Amino acid sequence: MSLETVRADITKTDTEIIRLIAHRQELAGKIARIKIHAGIPVHDEYRAAEVLNTVFDQAVEARIDPVAVQKIFEQLIAMSEERQRECSGDGNLP
Repeated sequence: MSLETVRADITKTDTEIIRLIAHRQELAGKIARIKIHAGIPVHDEYRAAEVLNTVFDQAVEARIDPVAVQKIFEQLIAMSEERQRECSGDGNLP
């Protein structure tokens, strides 16, 4: 397998990761709608901890750095919460 072939596979994987992050952001908009109607605050410390614990365990099982994976998901959670704040502040619910 050549370097170019492997790099092309990485590029395809990166594109898929971006698509999945965009989908996660769409779901965050849906969560915002539910939270707004229920009067639930954007930040949910219990849920954030649950997600971080789950991805840590999944990373261990996948034999990749679980601390690095948690850091990535901390950023994803922050992005989701920001999306939820945008939805609750601008009146344009998805």
